[in-house]
Amino acid sequence: METRLQLLQELAARLAAHREELVIAAAEDIGAPYRVTGIEVDLAVDHLKTMAVEVPEVEGKSPYGTVAAIFPYDAAPVMLARVGGAAILGGNRFRFSFSSQTPRTARVMSEVVAPFPEFEAVTHLDNRRFGEECVRDPQVRVLFISGGGGVGAVYAKQAKAFDKLFFAGPSGLPPVILFKDAPLTQAVPFVVKRAFLNGGQYCTTLKRAYIHQEIYEKTRKLILAQMPEIRVGDPADALTWIGPIKVERTRALLDRALGALDGAKFLVPYQREGQWQGPFLVETPKPPDVELFGPFLALIPVSGDAEAVTRVLRSRYPFLVSWFGTAPPGAKEAFTKTFGMVYDNPDFLFTPLRLPFGGRGESGWILENRNGRMSKRDGAFIYSTELVKKT
Repeated sequence: METRLQLLQELAARLAAHREELVIAAAEDIGAPYRVTGIEVDLAVDHLKTMAVEVPEVEGKSPYGTVAAIFPYDAAPVMLARVGGAAILGGNRFRFSFSSQTPRTARVMSEVVAPFPEFEAVTHLDNRRFGEECVRDPQVRVLFISGGGGVGAVYAKQAKAFDKLFFAGPSGLPPVILFKDAPLTQAVPFVVKRAFLNGGQYCTTLKRAYIHQEIYEKTRKLILAQMPEIRVGDPADALTWIGPIKVERTRALLDRALGALDGAKFLVPYQREGQWQGPFLVETPKPPDVELFGPFLALIPVSGDAEAVTRVLRSRYPFLVSWFGTAPPGAKEAFTKTFGMVYDNPDFLFTPLRLPFGGRGESGWILENRNGRMSKRDGAFIYSTELVKKT
């Protein structure tokens, strides 16, 4: 265990040493603001340096062998720390590939892990071929994938090739509720910043805000007062929240969502030309329930707290829900049963890396081989616990 922890300390040091290169690479690859990727790297470094706190999760348990992961185009340093760090702590090897959207990030990350034989960064294969090789390779016992529902369906058919298959599906339009007694000085900055952080290009960024009608006008004014901070521009500018949206699929999802709006009113000026997109702040009685990345936030007035709960529980993609104020009786339990991640009056900007992660239903699942039979489950999980065998 001491050897594994030392390895992760050395990996943290190498990540920190390559911070500037990773920041520039992410901006060139996907348009991520410098400060956003810088915070991702800092979070990843701190996570790796403190992996000793997770030792109780893996002590007395056995490794699977090789853990593989197909990285999405966002937050590569965080993926390396959370999945890779947990895999190594459990005594596994970690093999990973990169999105075709991030060739510069792939080169830097490959250099970061180069001294460590326990890590294998695969850059010569696209994600599809990498996944196919993982299916055929008997050494790969665990695989992490993400993407749309079609991607999950393809790999689910091959699940018997692994001991565990993790699928992080679409997060849809993650909702937040502002109940009647919501503390607006805490809630409004969270809603605005979490919606437009990195141009809304995280699965955990907010897309829908259900607001009690008695506080709606006040909340709306406070949100509008904060919107001038959400600047679109050069990723190198420290004030930029939304850089160029370089990923074509993300722009296509934005186009689809904007085209599906019914009775919506745009509340602030926005850009919509090529890579320059948003911010899209809209007021609408009925937001589309679709898969979406990008800088979008819908404000929805509701007649009361109960209506907000009912509407949120109907979400097609039960990935994540947040709320501010006092949830009605039974609501927290219903949210916990329905959604993978639930945040009760959250106080962070970037999601802490040690919070459990994972969605439910169409938003994510785990297929696990138990004595030759595949068992399916969903919900949030802790990486270190999942990447060792219980004995």
